[in-house]
Order: sequence, then C-alpha cells, then structure tokens
Amino acid sequence: MENIALIESFSEFKDDKLIDRVTLMTILEEVFRSALKRKFGDDDNFDIIINPDKGDLEIWRNRVVVADGEIEDENGEISLTEARLIEPDFEVGEDVSEEVKLFDLGRRAILALRQNLVAKIQEHDNTNIYKQFKELVGEIYTAEVHHIRHRAIILLDDEGNEIIMPKDKQIPSDFFRKGDNIRGVIESVELKGSKPSIIMSRTSPAFLEKLFEQEIPEVFDGLINVKKVVRIPGEKAKVAVDSYDDRIDPVGACVGMKGSRIHGIVRELGNENIDVINYTNNLQLFITRSLSPARITSIKIDEENKRAEVILKPEEVSKAIGRGGHNIRLAGQITGYEIDVFREGVEEDVELREFSDEIDGWVIDEFAKAGLDTAKSILEQDVVDLVKRTDLEEETIVEVVRILKEEFED
Repeated sequence: MENIALIESFSEFKDDKLIDRVTLMTILEEVFRSALKRKFGDDDNFDIIINPDKGDLEIWRNRVVVADGEIEDENGEISLTEARLIEPDFEVGEDVSEEVKLFDLGRRAILALRQNLVAKIQEHDNTNIYKQFKELVGEIYTAEVHHIRHRAIILLDDEGNEIIMPKDKQIPSDFFRKGDNIRGVIESVELKGSKPSIIMSRTSPAFLEKLFEQEIPEVFDGLINVKKVVRIPGEKAKVAVDSYDDRIDPVGACVGMKGSRIHGIVRELGNENIDVINYTNNLQLFITRSLSPARITSIKIDEENKRAEVILKPEEVSKAIGRGGHNIRLAGQITGYEIDVFREGVEEDVELREFSDEIDGWVIDEFAKAGLDTAKSILEQDVVDLVKRTDLEEETIVEVVRILKEEFED
C-alpha cells in the first residue's frame, strides 16, 4: 500500500472524530516515529514530511556511506556497495537519503500503526472532552436518555458524549423513559484511565440556582443575587436572595405575580416547595425569615456556638418545624445556626437528653432532627404523627412516650 493511500484511509478518522487535519497529521507523525523506533531501534535519522493539504506523508531514512565491512551502526550507516545500488557515484562519507515505503515496515507493523492511531485519536478526543466538560461544571446541561439502569441513567448529548446521572443525583419523583431530554447540572468530571467520567445532578443546590438564572431575568442580569440555596430534593428548598437596587423587591421578582415566575422551576423539580427569602446581614432577622411561615415571638442567639433559641406560640411550632422537620432543618442549613424551638408559656418541660439513661442517643437524635427536643414537644403529638415526622419505628416511639409519661406522672 502506498503512503498516500494509507494516509487517506487514516483520514477517515478526521470526519468521524471531528478532528482537524493539522492535529491528525501531528498524531500521525508521532505514530509513525513509534513504528520506526520499533523497526530500526531509533528514529533520529528519519525525516517525516507531512503535507496537511493533500494528506500525503513521506518517510526518508538518512545514512552515512562507509567502506564495505566497516558498518558499526546498522541504522545510521550504509556500505559503499549498497549505496551505489541506489546511486552509482556515491563515495565514502557522503549522506544517503532513501525513501521508506510503508510496506517495507511489514504487514504487522502497518496493522499496529492503525491500532496505535485509533488509540492516540481516542486519547486526544478524551482529553478535549474532559477539558470541555471541566469548564461546564456547575452549569445546566441537557442530554437524552440512552439507557436506564438500576443505579444510574446513561445519557448522550448531541455529540454522542456519555453522561451519567446516578440514582442519588435524581429527584425521588423523577421518572424518565428512553429518548427523554433531561436537564441537570454538570456536577463533576474525572478521568478514569483515559476516559472522562461526566456526572450530571438534578439534586444539587447548584441546579436550583442555575434555574433561577435561566428563568428570572433580574437574576440573569445580576440585579438580584442568589446568596445561598439549600434543598431536600423533591421536598423543599430555601433560596436566599438579595438585590443591589433598593427599588427591586428580590422575593417578589423571583416569585412573580401569583407565583408565575417560579412555577416553571417548581415543575422542573417535581413540585419541590421553594421558599424564597430576603437575605440580610441582620442575623436575628435572617433566622426569623428562614423559619417562615412560622411567626417567632422571641429569639436568643449564641454566636460562639452557632446556636439560636427560638420562642414561638404553640400553634406556630408545627409551622416552624414543618412536615418531616424539613423547614427547621433547611432554616438551620441556610443560616448556619443550630435552631432550637421552644413553646411560649410552657413550663416544667424537660429536655429529651435528660432521659439519655433510658432512651438511646440515636433515638434522641432522630427526634431532634424533627425539632422535637423536649418531653412535652413529643407528648403533645399523636404517635401516628410522630411516625410520619421521624424515621423511627412505631414501637420505639410508643416506648419513648411511655418513659416520658411516667416521668411527668411522678
């Protein structure tokens, strides 16, 4: 096979892989030099001439003419007799340049050349894909469902790049079929071996933040700043927003008339309940706003230990805690403070941790996650409601209630 014919067959990769011809030629030279090293032991005395326009390639072997029987370097020297077969007037000490045809390398070497080229181009592609998606980390991306597995969904974008969305990166209510287009954020990109692993997420707070940028013009234009986003994917989220212009109501602008602006975002997230709150440097006010829709009677802040004690009327407590403890948990995350809820006017209550000798610590922690950290806060609830608000078994809750009742009866 002539050089140009082989180069033309190699150039098929250019169209398949969308690789520019100059880069292809560079890779070709690298591949051919590797083949020459394997065949001759060294490639320093070879010239490889590539014509990017024609896709042609020439290989020239340069050797020095030495007297017959005095060859010390088989690759770099040629005997006078052999040199004169190429051109009859060569003399000792002159340089001989001889073109190397690809078939001189042997059939196996040519097959190895092609395999090496495939590997090099794939490596080039993978490097480019890695760089491309590394710059997209944290950005919204759309891809099509290609394959649904038990633990992940495999997506393909318009260029055929494979993107993985693991089960824990999907909103619990998400349901997709093959061929569906999915939006999410590129969460991470890693090279595993030479292949890039691209992870997409729909549960990341960054996804919600980027949806605000896409759906709310003032956020996109920078007039409203999203300060912080916290989420329990598919359940509830809190978004703190601020405006650089006092004339703009950041919460109103984000929510829109009758929720018109935020409706699309809520729908995208599987009807996730989104609280948009006005950010402020006034910590007491920010904590108060974060517990919305509950109305706080008073608040005491311990800045050193990052804790806040909040007093509410009894009817406001359930609002502050929220279903499954979601509201108080997110309020703590967005403010960075551990928030303890107390009922106004309740006396002779006992903190649940006072019963640590009778109730296991992990059980106390589960109650605390739901904002139930005192004896009466538990006794005031029905067992059925306690089961719904915690991850505890009914028999465990019944036993805790029995212990607490005995304390107050005594």
